[in-house]
Amino acid sequence: MQDKSTPEEFDVVIVGRGPVGATLANLLGLCGVRTLVLEREARTYHLPRAVHFDDECMRVFQTIGLADAILPQVILSPGMLFLDANGKMLLDWSRPQTLTPMGWHLSYRFHQPDLEDVLIGGLSRWPHISLRNRCDVFALDQDEHGVRVRYEDLSNGRLSEVRAAYVIGCDGTRSLVRRFIGSGMDDLGFHERWLVIDVLLKRERDDLGDYSLQHCDPRRPATYVRGTGTRRRWEITVLPDEDSQEVAQPAKVWELLSRWITPDDAEIERAAVYTFHSVIAQRWRNDRLLLAGDSAHQTPPFLGQGMCAGIRDAANLAWKLAAVIRDGAPPHLLDTYQSERQPHVREFIELAIRLGGIINTKAIEAGLAAGEMRENAPVKLEVKKPLLGPGLALGDLLAGHLAPQFALQDGSRSDDRIGYGHVLLVESSATPHSRPAHSLPGIEILTSNDAEAVGPWLREHGIIAALVRPDRYIRGTARNETDLDRLMTAITPPTHVPSAA
Repeated sequence: MQDKSTPEEFDVVIVGRGPVGATLANLLGLCGVRTLVLEREARTYHLPRAVHFDDECMRVFQTIGLADAILPQVILSPGMLFLDANGKMLLDWSRPQTLTPMGWHLSYRFHQPDLEDVLIGGLSRWPHISLRNRCDVFALDQDEHGVRVRYEDLSNGRLSEVRAAYVIGCDGTRSLVRRFIGSGMDDLGFHERWLVIDVLLKRERDDLGDYSLQHCDPRRPATYVRGTGTRRRWEITVLPDEDSQEVAQPAKVWELLSRWITPDDAEIERAAVYTFHSVIAQRWRNDRLLLAGDSAHQTPPFLGQGMCAGIRDAANLAWKLAAVIRDGAPPHLLDTYQSERQPHVREFIELAIRLGGIINTKAIEAGLAAGEMRENAPVKLEVKKPLLGPGLALGDLLAGHLAPQFALQDGSRSDDRIGYGHVLLVESSATPHSRPAHSLPGIEILTSNDAEAVGPWLREHGIIAALVRPDRYIRGTARNETDLDRLMTAITPPTHVPSAA
């Protein structure tokens, strides 16, 4: 029976408790935003799904104070090799095993249930963050004051409702929130069935290797991925005339795996046919409803950027929501979320499609301009992260790029001191503390006195200052004092958010 009492009120309701929803909730916890997470399932899905994240994601996990809990559960990836049908290397995408300018390694492998448990566990630190499992949202009604969120408690059939200023759909490919937004999908043209097989090794098979392998065999393209512990994954193309159910039967699965392993080597944890898609939602926002993660975009897995894109969504969106809800920023600030993130994710999806073309055709396409052909050697692939699309960036050369993380004089990391807030990077000699125009509240100042590498980085780029946003992207830079005045007066100062460390 419907509860007639006054509905509870929240600043934000997040629909979906996966990695993206849980990361967003932790970021909003940092910001002091009253948030409710509604999740249909009772507990974390126990089988593997996403298996890779990058240095930028780990930097977000650092921001929410959970990197140290995640580190013991991940392994470093040496990269990916593309092999032809005869085992000859076509493309070498090795990853450096040193720290990147982000302060972390470029490529991590993980088991998604382990990651989700850490992210969900982190929510208990925030008294203003609530999580309700077994709650199935079925209606969202907007008005000028907020959103009425109606849901069923699946444990007892009771209908409930809450109100929120904003609702964020982190509810996956079949997103209910996307349907209420009324967004169509832009189709980038890649739709293929692949059999995904996760196994647990029974004995050592070091010969399988740590590299991910793309077998560019036109007869049957396949992918191998080393997971954490004894986990290994194969993704194998399903041919057009094959039945999805039949190809996932154990006898057929072992037949397809026979070139690599036998039942004596491993047990099958999961075998299922997935259709890999390449689509982007046309509208990520309808007033008080927004999308993040798979509800907004879906990519083929060949770059390992599906979950990463959703984590970036969360990092971009949370501080903007906080600025609107808590600091009185105009709601149209939230329009910069899609304008910045959509071109960024589209570029990654288009590259993943091109890599899928290589796997399927055994051809090194001219479009892979990032690679450099050498005589009798594979193409060396280096993937540069895309820039943000147009939004809050102030239009100079570095705007929209990620800022590095600096080592402080005491050996700690700069992000831990800054927290999820704005920071102005300046030379010691240009410190703006004494200048009222630059002493804006809510903006941390980091100088060469704090981190020795700040000065050389500024000089390398011919600037005296850089303003960095909470999601670590550069908002603007200054080449001189006049630029610095313009930079500081162009922004509305946010309230500082402390570190979670």
